[in-house]
Amino acid sequence: MEKYLYITLFAPLLGSLIAALFAARPKTLFTGIVTSALIALSFFSSIVLLNYVDGDRIVHVMMMDWISAGNIAIPFGFVVDQVSVIMMVTVTLVSTIVHIYSIGYMDHDKSFNRFFSYLSAFVFSMLILVMSDNFVGLFIGWEGVGLCSWLLIGFWYHKHSASWAANEAFIMNRVADLGMLMGLFLIYWQIGSLQYDIVFANIVNLDISTVTWIGIFLFIGAMGKSAQFPLHTWLADAMEGPTPVSALIHAATMVTAGVYLVIRASEIYALIPDVGYAIASLGAFVAVFAASMALVNRDLKRIIAYSTLSQLGYMFVAAGLGAYWIALFHLMTHAFFKSLLFLGAGNVMHAMNDELDIKKMGGLYTSMKATAILMTLASIALAGIYPFAGFFSKDKILEVAFNHEAYLLWFALFIGAGLTAFYSFRLVMLVFFGESVHKKLGFHPHEAQSFVIYALTPLALLAVVAGFFEHSFHAFVTDLVRDYEFTLDHSIALVLIFATSAIALSGIGFAVYKYKRGGFSESLENSGLYKLLINQYYIPKLYDVAICKPFTSFSRFLWKSIDVKVVDFSVDMIARVLYGTGEKARKMQSGNLSSMLRWMVAGIVILLLLAIFLRPMV
Repeated sequence: MEKYLYITLFAPLLGSLIAALFAARPKTLFTGIVTSALIALSFFSSIVLLNYVDGDRIVHVMMMDWISAGNIAIPFGFVVDQVSVIMMVTVTLVSTIVHIYSIGYMDHDKSFNRFFSYLSAFVFSMLILVMSDNFVGLFIGWEGVGLCSWLLIGFWYHKHSASWAANEAFIMNRVADLGMLMGLFLIYWQIGSLQYDIVFANIVNLDISTVTWIGIFLFIGAMGKSAQFPLHTWLADAMEGPTPVSALIHAATMVTAGVYLVIRASEIYALIPDVGYAIASLGAFVAVFAASMALVNRDLKRIIAYSTLSQLGYMFVAAGLGAYWIALFHLMTHAFFKSLLFLGAGNVMHAMNDELDIKKMGGLYTSMKATAILMTLASIALAGIYPFAGFFSKDKILEVAFNHEAYLLWFALFIGAGLTAFYSFRLVMLVFFGESVHKKLGFHPHEAQSFVIYALTPLALLAVVAGFFEHSFHAFVTDLVRDYEFTLDHSIALVLIFATSAIALSGIGFAVYKYKRGGFSESLENSGLYKLLINQYYIPKLYDVAICKPFTSFSRFLWKSIDVKVVDFSVDMIARVLYGTGEKARKMQSGNLSSMLRWMVAGIVILLLLAIFLRPMV
């Protein structure tokens, strides 16, 4: 099985290097095909490993000694177990589809080859993150996906907005990563190792206060990567990147890394339930907070981005309350229907000449029936309607909150379910149905290429049927992570399911009813609540006023008052003194015999004077 581990891990790296060879050349279809084939090879190897691990076996490979300094000994090792293999299959499956889709989407881009090099490098970094058997390897992959996301979000670097969004994502994640590093330092200081098995075996021997700080620091890193409040603003702005990037990074892989970290470190968080409850509380807040912003946004990709942010909140609720397998289950099902939504949005963008305002669309169903059907299926799954995948995973999280007697969290998630259903079908109605506004604006939409539609079909199928694997998924994952015990009566569980389904159907019905009749009145857009939501609760403005502008002013002060007037002046003064001294000393080397004799006599006089005045006193 070791060879399959290497194939899964290094096939994307090979694809990235091959594409990089042609990065500076015009579009070469060969790079798109080869990188897609290598990612597909990685996926099939992951499936083989999944079947192997399903037999209660684990693949653990120690490739070589990596870091060896003093008492630090960290090998370069990888582990394929019940948690990592689920992530491997999910990442490589979605990545394969995104690569194939990108061949059509990036067809006319002059940096076609460079895009595929970055995309495959991102997949390789994500696999390093999830397959590593120690926290340092996880951190290397963690930083790798951060670098690749910066390259991909800012792929169209000639656009100021894209460069700005890439820098925002990179900087905000580096701030959070400082917290994660503090957690890793604390683990090594207390345990002397960063290997998962050693850490988890010895964590119970530490003071609970130390474990608490470790859990808090690690979660700070997770907050940045998974865009949890208050480090959330970068996610929506990251939509400046190409749409396949959004589907891969912001639906199925990088943003879920924070959830994966909490699940992987479940042995730590199981010891500190208070920290877990705080994580769940923040997740419930974000679930409603992000959903409320999606209600009014008109940008097609940003609506889906806010939805991702909201669903990450659901995952953190499950993980924070100790239902780790349910958090991983929702992570997996969400990856299928959310990446399908992003890729479908890419089809709409192409058809509408990159227009993103959903109020300039309408009636696209007649021109884009396949895309409309796919996005509608994904929206139903996102809303959590039976028998789609979202019903099984998201409803389970609400059941966990109620079972935990966290009724306030349950109510927040319950409201979030209704909001999710409403904004999902607001998007569907405004884009595909209703009045054909696009005709008045001169757009001539068309369906995507047939191979693109075929590539999206597996995601649509999984968005429908993945939920039926709940019981086998539960049995598989709980061989490694702690199980969650439900104590609810069956009748109460049924009532909860009925209530959640009812509010989701109500949200869908209200959206269809309202937008079939033309939507809300324009006076609503002048209301204070609308302005609050459309401006993201003024949080970006607050950050700009409270952090960015003072930092810029302080930096300008340091530049003009310290750097220029002190540092540069001092350096320039030293240079002027040395230059002036040199100019005057040049006369000593004039080559004139009389002049040189005079200097020699002057030197002898100085030496005699020094000998007289500095001689030892007798």
